[in-house]
Amino acid sequence: MQALTSKAKQVSRKPMSFTERLYLPAIFKGMMITFSHIFKKKPTINYPEKQRPFSPVFRGMQILNRDEEGRENCTACGLCAVACPAEAITMEAAERQAGEENLYREEKYAAKYEINMLRCIFCGLCEEACPKDAIYLSETFAPADYQRKQFVYAKNELLIPHPKENPEAYKKALGNRANKSTVN
Repeated sequence: MQALTSKAKQVSRKPMSFTERLYLPAIFKGMMITFSHIFKKKPTINYPEKQRPFSPVFRGMQILNRDEEGRENCTACGLCAVACPAEAITMEAAERQAGEENLYREEKYAAKYEINMLRCIFCGLCEEACPKDAIYLSETFAPADYQRKQFVYAKNELLIPHPKENPEAYKKALGNRANKSTVN
């Protein structure tokens, strides 16, 4: 039979010596490796007291964006749902009624918008597909929970805080995007 790589090494089948049968050299070598880790810096971070810095290209939980006046950007075009390879996004469109101009930017809006975070693969295709900059992946990650239904986020859980009613929470939710110019 021909070898697949040039790294093949013939295995020795000779019987073990007395010292090898005691396994003391192997145990001593393993203990030395273990004790050497005592003096190294711990990679563990005590979350939530300390938080590690994330990469600038980190993709966290989705957030539905608003404009500067607090109106929802989403027009329920469905491009994010179509672009999602995991089919994690579901939405239902509705027509804006008279007197709701301060709530929605366009004539159509998402009456129902849900993201199943158990299906989401955080690829960012929903963010790229959106022509209105209505959805983006934030710098936070989905919290842990014990029930599957808690991972299906509805529209009210995904909406960014109102910029006029709660400007501090709005800027915090924007994260590094607040420093960048927004496209309308």
